[in-house]
Amino acid sequence: MHAGAQTAIGVSYQPSLYWALPFHYANVKGWWKEVGLTPTFSTFPAGAPQIAASAAKSWDVGGTGSVPAVLGAARFNILTIGITNDESKTNAMMVRGDKFDAIAANPKLLKGQRLLLTTNSTVDYASRKCLAKFGLAQSDMQFVNLGQAQIITAITSNNGDIAGVWAPNTYTLEERASAKYLCSGADSGAVVPGALVVRADYAKEHPDEVAKFLAVYLRGWLWAKANPAEARKLALDFYKEGGLETSAQAMEQEFALRPTFSLDEQLSLMSRATGASIVDGWFSKIGKYLTEVGTIPSDPDPKSFISDEIMKRVAADPKLRAFATELNQK
Repeated sequence: MHAGAQTAIGVSYQPSLYWALPFHYANVKGWWKEVGLTPTFSTFPAGAPQIAASAAKSWDVGGTGSVPAVLGAARFNILTIGITNDESKTNAMMVRGDKFDAIAANPKLLKGQRLLLTTNSTVDYASRKCLAKFGLAQSDMQFVNLGQAQIITAITSNNGDIAGVWAPNTYTLEERASAKYLCSGADSGAVVPGALVVRADYAKEHPDEVAKFLAVYLRGWLWAKANPAEARKLALDFYKEGGLETSAQAMEQEFALRPTFSLDEQLSLMSRATGASIVDGWFSKIGKYLTEVGTIPSDPDPKSFISDEIMKRVAADPKLRAFATELNQK
C-alpha cells in the first residue's frame, strides 16, 4: 500500500494495556505512514478522564474500555466503531493470598469490607456483577475509588485485602501479593469488551482517515497472531515504556485470556442484519449498569452510538481490506 500525503490524527489510549498493542506495533513497523497517517498520541490512566478530554478535541480516535465508551456516548458524542478485545476474563475481583481461602469458601465474608477499585470502569462493572453472583448487594461492600497504581500499592503494602483490577495489574498482584482471582467478569456472566472509539464530529468530517486507523489496528492483531514471539517481545517493551515491568509469563496470560477479532469477525459481531447485534447486547447491559449506579440519567440506545459504517468502509476498499487482512500485500 503506497501512501501519498500524510494526515495528522490524534490517537488516545491507556499505556501498558494489551488492547493498545496494535498502536505500538504500527509505530515499530511503520504502518501509519503506509496508510498516510501521522499519529499524535495522548495517554490517560483510565477511561473516564480519557473520555472527558474528548470535549476539548484533544484526540480524534482511540481505544478505551466499554464502560467509558458508553459514558462517552451519553456525555460527549463518542461513537464506538469496533472492539479492541474481549477482556471479560481479565477484569476481576482479587483477594490477597493470606485472606483468599476463607473468602473463597464463604463469599459472604465480603460483607462490610472495603473493595479498592477504579469507579466508572470495566472492573467496576465486572465487580458489581460478581457481587450479584455471590448473592450480595452492592451496598454490602464499601467501594473505595482509587487509580490502578494506587490499588497495587495499597494491596502490596497491606493496606487493603480486596481489589478490583484489570490486566496486567491482575498479574502484578498475583506476583507481588500472592493475590488470587475471586471472580472475573467471565465468571459472573458479564461480557466486558474493549471499544475502538471516535469523536462523532471527526468521523463525519474524516471518514477515510478513521477507516485507515481501523485498518492499521486490525493489521496489528493479524501480525501478532502470525509472529507470536516478536509480538510478545514488543509487548514487554511497550509495557515497560508505559511504566510497568511485567514478566514473560504474565504476557503469555495476556495473549491467552483476551480474544481479539479480525475484520470479518468485527463485522459479524456488529451486524444488525437480523435485529440487534451481539455488540448491541453487550453494551446495552453496560448502559443499564451505568444508569443503575447513577452515573448517567438513562442508558443510551446502542444504535445511537455503535456504528459499523467505518468498519464496512474498510471492507469495501480493496487496498484497506488487504492491508487489514493480508500481511504479504504491498
